[in-house]
Amino acid sequence: MNKGVIVSLLSIGLAQGLKIPIHYVKKKEWRPDLFFQTGGMPSSHSAGVSSLTTFIALKRGVPTVDFALSLVYGLIVMYDAQGIRRQTGELTLKVNSLDELIDKIHTEDSTVEFEEKTPKKLKEMLGHRPEEVLGGALLGLIAGYIGHVLTKNDSKKSDFTVH
Repeated sequence: MNKGVIVSLLSIGLAQGLKIPIHYVKKKEWRPDLFFQTGGMPSSHSAGVSSLTTFIALKRGVPTVDFALSLVYGLIVMYDAQGIRRQTGELTLKVNSLDELIDKIHTEDSTVEFEEKTPKKLKEMLGHRPEEVLGGALLGLIAGYIGHVLTKNDSKKSDFTVH
């Protein structure tokens, strides 16, 4: 299998796994389900693309098309993780707070009539704050470097050719 893909997938898994103890340290709450959720520290998206880009840079060199593609793709992914996806998460927080407002109106003998349906709370942790993206990128740099070092003495054939 392509070693760059392995390094990238392992760094994504590592980032997802690190979310559990980091959350525990911050909130004193054990949440193993965070392994399967988006958002949080560190960004697994950033870790995956930066580890792949680092691995490619060290294996193939910076002046290659492989590196250029990986770098541009990675920057787009990281920008999206903290930009559009983060804004979606912020909007979700506002929508979820509307449920509390409706409950408050309903319990205050208000003249406002509405049909209450049990809403499903929207997922609020979709995107990343800039520090979460940076944390994932740094984790990915380290993982890409370690992946390169561990595969450096492997056979001399290219890690990126399809056989």
